[in-house]
Amino acid sequence: MEKEKRLTPVNFDSYKPLRELVLEALREAILDGTLQPRERLMEIQLAEELGVSRTPIREALRKLELEGFIVMIPRKGAYVADFSLRDLEDTFEVRKSLEGLAAELCAERATEEEILEMDQLLQQKAIAIQNNDMPQLLKVDTAFHEILYQASRNKRLCNIISNLREQIERFRAASLQYPGRMKRSLEEHRAILAAIRARDGETANHLAQDHIENVEIILLEKLRHSSD
Repeated sequence: MEKEKRLTPVNFDSYKPLRELVLEALREAILDGTLQPRERLMEIQLAEELGVSRTPIREALRKLELEGFIVMIPRKGAYVADFSLRDLEDTFEVRKSLEGLAAELCAERATEEEILEMDQLLQQKAIAIQNNDMPQLLKVDTAFHEILYQASRNKRLCNIISNLREQIERFRAASLQYPGRMKRSLEEHRAILAAIRARDGETANHLAQDHIENVEIILLEKLRHSSD
């Protein structure tokens, strides 16, 4: 019986190199849950679904392994990585402090234009939630955090957060799929933005850390259920 096709063929009209298109397609499929944790990734099947040869698939898998999205098991092949409890705790221990500091500095240094842009993104997020549009939701959610980081005006902080980007994106996607989390996330972002607009760095710091802690709680719950 032929395996169900779940991936959309890459757009060859794009200005991006083929290897980047394939990498982005596979990364997004992992982030949105199309490719599930512990699922085996077959080069031939992936190449057929994306409409490409096996060479860019192989290159993408190597890159995804470096990013921590997949694991290569000798004599068995490539599998979608399953984040562990230790991975989650390590990442969120660092991320909570970094996000809090970024929000505090943003409250002190963000321009009115940046604050307006964040507000517009939250309006777009509300629409994405209403339409149950997960790809758009992830896009605007990520953009909101990116502006917050940039508005901190601390390049070293932004670089450190950037090094955690892949892990953050994966955890964000997993948490937003939890029942009720989309709307709650929007409320938390609105509270953070209100503190930033009020130039209350201390409150913005606390709210941002609470926001990240709530994500961690959800993911811990998901891990417990998956291990039952």
